[in-house]
Amino acid sequence: MTDNKKRCEWVDGGNELYYDYHDNEWGVPVHDDQMLFEFLTLEAAQAGLSWATVLNKREGYRKAFDNFEIETVAQYDEKKIAQLLDNPEIIRNKLKVNATVINAGRIIEMQKEFGSFDAFIWSFVDGKTLQNECKSLSDVPSSTALSDAMSKDLKKRGFKFIGTTICYAFMQATGMVNDHTVDCFCYEKCS
Repeated sequence: MTDNKKRCEWVDGGNELYYDYHDNEWGVPVHDDQMLFEFLTLEAAQAGLSWATVLNKREGYRKAFDNFEIETVAQYDEKKIAQLLDNPEIIRNKLKVNATVINAGRIIEMQKEFGSFDAFIWSFVDGKTLQNECKSLSDVPSSTALSDAMSKDLKKRGFKFIGTTICYAFMQATGMVNDHTVDCFCYEKCS
């Protein structure tokens, strides 16, 4: 891409998926439970891998997991899980696949308790995006006291593959925190 826009340092030069994700999704507030579930699943899938790997498999995830229909995924049985573990279009890690199914069930429980997963998860930031003023990638944390609290609460409620680093990446992706660097053209857009 040669548009000369200043972007966050982590954006992979030459990967159009990265540009599109960074420019149009990362840091933009998400309040739809199905999209929140998708981001939670993708952030967990990334654990130990590169974000490029996950982005390259995103469409495969959408197909494999019924477009992240929470009620459908929560009903997956052992046969369906075995099919997923044979699917080369996703990251075939048994713990991560099982976590996705379990987490769908936990989201349904939270929808009943709080009205939506969105209402619960955004309560960690009082419903407003936290505005950081990072000057460079080195200023961007990988976890915070807030992501520690989120991880602890979600684990207590039975969620899986939901450590503090995953929670913080989820917060960044869904716009709960604006970690675009101040010189990035998306910083103001996400403020």
